[in-house]
Amino acid sequence: MSVRSSLLAAAVTFASLGAAHANGLRPIEGLSINLGDVSGVAYYTVEPDGFRVVTTLAQGEAGAPIRFVTVLAPGQRVVVSTPYQAPALEISRKGDELLVRKASTFSN
Repeated sequence: MSVRSSLLAAAVTFASLGAAHANGLRPIEGLSINLGDVSGVAYYTVEPDGFRVVTTLAQGEAGAPIRFVTVLAPGQRVVVSTPYQAPALEISRKGDELLVRKASTFSN
């Protein structure tokens, strides 16, 4: 099974767990990510120390998947981007909600 097929299967599995909220994601609900030629899925779980966000990305059909995990406390955010021209994605925690949107600006 190719990397892209695996990611697609994961996205379909997570997406089938529940419908998206207009304001954000629910725990374990999958989100498809497309950053140009890099794509994948992200989801989160509620842990004692915060929201554990798991993101898996791969470049094209043959790219090796890369997974990174971060724990967000209320008010924190993480920006996912590539060195290419695709827009960055911001995943932020506002209280008990996890919000996902295109990042308006990216700075060092």
